[in-house]
Amino acid sequence: MYSQIAANKRKTIYLIAGFMIFISLLAYIFSVFATGKPSITLYVVAFAFFYALMAYFLASKAALALNRAKPIAKKDNPRLYRIVENLSITDGLPTPQVYIMDDPAPNAFATGRDPQHASVAVTQGLLDVMSDTELEGVIAHEMGHVKNYDIRVSMIVFGLVAAVGIIADMLLRMTWFRDNDNDNNGVIVIIGIVAAILAPIIALLIQLAVSRKREYLADATGALTTRYPEGLASALEKIKQTGSAVQHQNTSTAHLYFANPLKKSSRGNLFSTHPPIDDRIARLRQMETKQ
Repeated sequence: MYSQIAANKRKTIYLIAGFMIFISLLAYIFSVFATGKPSITLYVVAFAFFYALMAYFLASKAALALNRAKPIAKKDNPRLYRIVENLSITDGLPTPQVYIMDDPAPNAFATGRDPQHASVAVTQGLLDVMSDTELEGVIAHEMGHVKNYDIRVSMIVFGLVAAVGIIADMLLRMTWFRDNDNDNNGVIVIIGIVAAILAPIIALLIQLAVSRKREYLADATGALTTRYPEGLASALEKIKQTGSAVQHQNTSTAHLYFANPLKKSSRGNLFSTHPPIDDRIARLRQMETKQ
């Protein structure tokens, strides 16, 4: 399990590094196209990171509100609260705030910028269909996100994706207002349009790739915490049978969930926020046999 955690951390670092290079390249294209001054690149990159920083501080409350999560006290659901508290002690983390979503689909997510400001939200459907062992596996997965600072990574990447969208939109708009007396104007316009169209798509693909890697990592971390990978594997099998699409869907927070909360589409795994459930189950069962 330790080797899988280390491997997923390395892969995520590579993906985020690629994201940074991509944003820098987009900023350079924007600077040359908009002003003809490549030195402006640094200011555009600074803007992107400032925007991501703002999203980092505001995204947690927004995610809870968008998904209609309601805070609970220990007396409201002793079973859930006890599991969260026990796993927090095992992981050596502060007990996160606990939320419940009134939704029949079995699912959950964690959010917050660090363990001291973390929250864990589960659906009523998850509480209804999972045994204690399975529920513990799911919560351990979410606590794994908290422990590994996945929620921080997800928020930063989400902010960078939004910044890319703004830069691309500005680049596309400036295409129509560019001075036409430049001999190279046609080439520059084409470059600007292509960059503006492709940038959000590439940014989204990077975001989804990061999200999938963090899910594998959280599975491994959760199994390591409970010392019982089968509990999490069994929970995934139930979710595979019942489905995980929630009633109030929001694509901007889909990557936070334990399982894909969106309705299935024909886009395939390339645009999925989560790795295939069968693959996750197989990896957990392999951990079980290696123990």
